Amino acid sequence: MSVRELVVLGTASQVPTRHRNHNGYLLRWDGEGILFDPGEGTQRQMLRAGVAAHDLNRICVTHFHGDHSLGLAGVIQRINLDRVPHPVTAHYPRSGQRFFDRLRYATAYRETVGITEAPVDTDGVLARTAGYTFEARRLSHPVESFGYRLTEPDGRRMLPERLAEYGIRGPDVGRLQREGSLGGVTLDEVSEVRRGQRFAFVMDTRLCEGAYALAEGCDLLVIESTFLDEDEELAVEHGHLTAAQAAGVAREAGVRHLVLTHFSQRYGDPEEFARQARAAGYEGELTVARDLLRVPVPKRR
Repeated sequence: MSVRELVVLGTASQVPTRHRNHNGYLLRWDGEGILFDPGEGTQRQMLRAGVAAHDLNRICVTHFHGDHSLGLAGVIQRINLDRVPHPVTAHYPRSGQRFFDRLRYATAYRETVGITEAPVDTDGVLARTAGYTFEARRLSHPVESFGYRLTEPDGRRMLPERLAEYGIRGPDVGRLQREGSLGGVTLDEVSEVRRGQRFAFVMDTRLCEGAYALAEGCDLLVIESTFLDEDEELAVEHGHLTAAQAAGVAREAGVRHLVLTHFSQRYGDPEEFARQARAAGYEGELTVARDLLRVPVPKRR
């Protein structure tokens, strides 16, 4: 049975707290696992969450600030220690290649698994698989930063009542799907488009075109909301979003489920982020992330 869910490994911004580890997010998408922004302590958080190195197929770093990347060394060494049998691809800003190299080879270890380096330097598609298209968009932060988006291709949903109306049953249904028509009946007449699901990961950024493009029409959006609204000037200065700004992106993009994360240690009440997001007009499903939380991708409408 396929699983599509977000496993939250850490939710703190620059400084971890007693209750929040540095960043780390795993997207389970059917049989694949995509790890985003492994900050310090990610390997231990994976253990606590029941995530194994064998679950990882891609590692994606938005930018090379420590709270988003210092866990790379441990994760990569664990992949090698456990001899992960399948390819693992790493995406990260090309401008930070020197940081990736230092983290990948931070200490001595036996390299048994070939990590495929696929750095990002422009907006566009990074990979196409049978199950999804994976792309990146530039964000606005003091260091170069990219967000990521996964889009499942649209499919077709067969309509039983229309099939019955035309007397199409059994093996003929598969034949019609393969060939597009059968006995003068077209596929369009007995089916409808099944919209593919969409996921986006938007981390450290000011409001920018890239954030909106990544979020457009998403079923699940993970987005930073480092500051509360009263500290908007700090957010702009340091290249971050407030709760209301993040919610505004989700509202305008038509996001179904919004996950807020990457919280500054200055705030004690996480529910204030939810209150300000609602006050900004976001009406979809809303989650204020906490460490080790699991968030399912919403079911298709």
